[in-house]
Amino acid sequence: MLTITTQDITLQQKAVDKAAAIQSIAKSLADKQLVESDYVQGMLNRESQNSTFLGNGIAIPHGTVDTRSLVKNTGVAIHHFPDGVSWGDGNTVYLAIGIAAKSDEHLGILKQLTKVLSSDGVESALQNAKTAQTIVALLNGDVQFNADFSTSLIELNFPANDMLQLVVVAGGLLKNQRCVDNEFIADLVTKTPTNLGQGLWLLSSDIGCQRTAMSFVTTANHCQYQGQPVKGLVAFSATNATHQPMLTTLINTVAVQRQNELLQSTPQALLTLFSTDNHDQDINASAAYQAQFTIKNAHGLHARPGAMLVAEAKKFQSDIKVCNLDAEAKPVNAKSLMKVIAMGVKHGHRLQFSADGIDAEAALSAIGIAIESGLGEG
Repeated sequence: MLTITTQDITLQQKAVDKAAAIQSIAKSLADKQLVESDYVQGMLNRESQNSTFLGNGIAIPHGTVDTRSLVKNTGVAIHHFPDGVSWGDGNTVYLAIGIAAKSDEHLGILKQLTKVLSSDGVESALQNAKTAQTIVALLNGDVQFNADFSTSLIELNFPANDMLQLVVVAGGLLKNQRCVDNEFIADLVTKTPTNLGQGLWLLSSDIGCQRTAMSFVTTANHCQYQGQPVKGLVAFSATNATHQPMLTTLINTVAVQRQNELLQSTPQALLTLFSTDNHDQDINASAAYQAQFTIKNAHGLHARPGAMLVAEAKKFQSDIKVCNLDAEAKPVNAKSLMKVIAMGVKHGHRLQFSADGIDAEAALSAIGIAIESGLGEG
């Protein structure tokens, strides 16, 4: 698996424009024996087709499909520009990640990067980074900006017979995702859960935590705790305050007495509700139009086809969400390139689109046509 190390990063770089920055990065790739020297022209050509700016001060310059033969080995060369480089359209880049990829090995690193770099606060942190270790920590997600919540942290209809079993399962989900250790679970089972009403309960701990996260567990059985019904449990591990938006969503749901609807939700509905993009979304809200398409691109949704898809979505006023049905089905904004690439879409993956607005039906039709035509890759 392609990973980023401090050896991939060159600090304190300057460039008069993005062409100069790309040429410098291409030289680093060639010096590392990752590409032939002619690969630089492919990188410049790729930039002229569509900007590789992702947002939050990040760009991922790389070659065109027809220059892939010039790639010797898959790898990256990362240049840090603390003073920034103009990348066109008013965008400024502080970190440029030059990519050399023989096939689709880079999709994993793009998924990792875009998950981290879509968070608020990353741009400033990268601009002000003083060491390669700091940048690696940011890119690896060691500096957390959003609390973790995924399908791996959801267990519905578990055959629990009492509260203790639910607590252990909730803690186990967090441990399996390396958010907590055994000390967290040991502390969790000693705590008294808070009754949120209608069978929903809440627990949290900051003992033995590595990451801030939330797990959600429901039981298929009828059981009680302190004479009150038990249907589900929400558990938080807290190393910082990044779980506060999720907690606010939970409180707002309880305030309007929607606990039962929360307990009966699907994993996808839960992910949508607690997403950082959807804290005020109704739990039962559904888009007026939905459509499913299969990605035909040989190398999935890397930067170029991803940019084409986002550009198509941006033509319409409607709110458009998309989730990868062949990965963790967390809906993201289809108009955000970083979040679209973060889905890690590969050849043959199925994408579920939902659109809500005055041109929703036309938007999904246009997106379907764009995907069918290959998103600029034929």
